[in-house]
Amino acid sequence: MARKLGLVGALGLGATALVGCDVNPPDNGFFHALRMGWPDGITPESKSMGNFWVWTWVVAWIIGIIMWALLLFVMFRDSAKRAKKAGKGEFPRQTAYNVNLELTLTVIPVLIVMGLFFFNVQAQDQATALNKDPKVKVDVTAYQWNWKFGYNEVADSLTTDGKTYEGADPQKKADADVMGQPTDRTEEGEAVGPIHGKSKENFDYLRYNKIETVGTSEEVPVLVLPTGTPIEFNLASSDVVHSFWVPEFLFKRDVMPHPDANGQQPNFQIEQIEKEGAFVGRCAEMCGTYHAMMNFEVRAVSPEDFKAYLDFREKNPQASNADALKSIGQDPYATSTRPFLPGRDATRGVDGENYIAPSAA
Repeated sequence: MARKLGLVGALGLGATALVGCDVNPPDNGFFHALRMGWPDGITPESKSMGNFWVWTWVVAWIIGIIMWALLLFVMFRDSAKRAKKAGKGEFPRQTAYNVNLELTLTVIPVLIVMGLFFFNVQAQDQATALNKDPKVKVDVTAYQWNWKFGYNEVADSLTTDGKTYEGADPQKKADADVMGQPTDRTEEGEAVGPIHGKSKENFDYLRYNKIETVGTSEEVPVLVLPTGTPIEFNLASSDVVHSFWVPEFLFKRDVMPHPDANGQQPNFQIEQIEKEGAFVGRCAEMCGTYHAMMNFEVRAVSPEDFKAYLDFREKNPQASNADALKSIGQDPYATSTRPFLPGRDATRGVDGENYIAPSAA
């Protein structure tokens, strides 16, 4: 009994210790090949998911090698030719109803599945947690076939005047609410309409911001974000179901119309973007004719450059996003969305191989 209790205690302590484990695999050779083409992540969440993916393959290879070795060993050891030479019967000794062996072969797979499930839940909880205290909140609106990004809130630590930036635009929101009013009413005064009694063109669930970047037929939208900062994304679609996907986040989430009515969680958060650069974003849900061309770019810049970018856009509301990017020394157009790049102007050379998706008005 003491030995059994000791074993249970050791397993319990081991499980408790594993709760905090997140061991990075070697980033080269065989272990990197096990990523199977997964991009190298740029967020803590993506690193956690990438690690889980690699170690799952490590476990799978270990189990596979053991099973293949046992299979080949038994095939050669118990071949009919070897049995005949040894003067044995045609069949090797049978182990049916060997309770200890059967229990072992049942318990080991259960433990493997439990271990994989445990670490899967860890990675999943980190990716979907909404407790990361975001300093930047971005409203993402998808539509056939482009994107609109707006800054809903930016913490005082990322503004030049030291005050929290509140980016919601009440007037645009009010206009959308008016559009969504009931199209007709019954004699009893009840609203009649295709969407909960409201107009067919009901967009009152969408968010509208003072600073927005809207993709067009001529320009792939570039979403500028600061590195080293917790960020929240709030997603909604103005038409069909789309999907917000940045491969370097190793994460994507469907963008739904009327997300609350459809029971969808529209928000997700990342702890930070760990490196500066341009990272392609795509729609990962078949959404119509020009789905393949529905791209955007995440431009990760330093917090100082983000402050200057936001300040420029506040003080120059008529200026384009390209102008704001130029003001902080960044390439004004998307650079990661090949072959769907914005058309080049005379100062940047001519690129006849670029194609842009048509954009809804």
